[in-house]
Amino acid sequence: MIQASTRFWHPFSDMSQVIGHEVILDRGEGAWVWDRDGRRYYDATASLWYCNVGHGRVELAEAAAKQMRRLDSYSTFGSYANEPALELAERVCALAPIPEAVAFFTTGGSDAVDTAAKLVRRYWHAVGQPERQLILVREGAYHGMNTYGTSLAGIPANAAGYGQLVPGVIQVARDGASDLARVLAEHSGHVAAFFAEPVIGAGGVYPPVEGYWAAVQELCRAHDVLLVIDEVVTGFGRLGSWFASERYDIQADLILGAKGITSGYFPVGVVLCGQRIQEPFWRGSAGLLRHGYTYSGHATGAAVSLANLGLIEAEGLLERVRYLEAALSSELSTLSDHALVAEVRTAGLMGAVELTARALQDDPGIIDKVVRAAQERGVLTRGLVGRALHISPAFITTAAELADLAAALRESIDAVGAQRLATAADRR
Repeated sequence: MIQASTRFWHPFSDMSQVIGHEVILDRGEGAWVWDRDGRRYYDATASLWYCNVGHGRVELAEAAAKQMRRLDSYSTFGSYANEPALELAERVCALAPIPEAVAFFTTGGSDAVDTAAKLVRRYWHAVGQPERQLILVREGAYHGMNTYGTSLAGIPANAAGYGQLVPGVIQVARDGASDLARVLAEHSGHVAAFFAEPVIGAGGVYPPVEGYWAAVQELCRAHDVLLVIDEVVTGFGRLGSWFASERYDIQADLILGAKGITSGYFPVGVVLCGQRIQEPFWRGSAGLLRHGYTYSGHATGAAVSLANLGLIEAEGLLERVRYLEAALSSELSTLSDHALVAEVRTAGLMGAVELTARALQDDPGIIDKVVRAAQERGVLTRGLVGRALHISPAFITTAAELADLAAALRESIDAVGAQRLATAADRR
């Protein structure tokens, strides 16, 4: 019997590899975190895309404490509400690129995806077209890991082994709209919605090809299909605007957000709904929407969200992202000439450094080795779909830190490359 060194089951982990190798983080400040042994690491991913305003923001801790002293929270089912939730709904809807939006709060991105997926099917039932059940997604998409999100996975490994959880999901090509056009024509009158990220995130950081979003929107309008934009990663500043939908001129029926709404200081998600979706539920005859979460509209979570959005605005962090975008692109592009690097992709403060197909074929675990080598050099990153390094630093990082990051990644790739050559020589 294996003797575990931890009783904490880590998410997205092979626990047989984690046991005895935990990196136990103790504190954070700005773009840096420290483990309990006092070693400092540059947080190249802002944890999981979310720590936008940086670690250790006392303002957010104080906002939570102040609200908890007044009213920690209370259920918002039925007619109950609280001032922070009401204020946050007004604030987020004012920022959203959806006219007259309303906000449904969740506890994170995965819950926001499940909410939206249920809502689009419930909407079509309410307006007398219950046959519209199909949901379309892109290859490489990540839409969380709840039941709907797992079924909507465009990353095959994320759905493997679970069986069919939710039927009626069809995957289309990542780039170009011709495959989407084909599927919409084949299933005319039966498609409920198209779910998509403005920039594919966990699937490898793929910005849209030129003209993609214009073509997608034209197709959705022509086939009367709801457009659901998953901005769990890109929302609240990651691309230099409050929502990436603004950058790519996307007019969505629903926009999903989470992560950056609190910079990870409290678990909050949101589904922003346009007037079309609202109509049967707010003014029509759809009746009770039997959906919601214990912590929907959590008072403390809303207070933290408001404080976080205030920091982003007061400190000009959207402008800072736009300034740093060029620096990130420039610094990571210096890795493009490395023999083990196939491609570097960036958008805003999102980036991926993809290794070559040959390197991945020769050693399927090479990304994990580069991640460990980077950790040894004081940089925390992770692998994306087993072939690329994830980069998404906090908005408060500096151009100098980005230059140091690129240098550390080169050293890490060099070190792994040297190990490969040494192993090959030993085999000879």
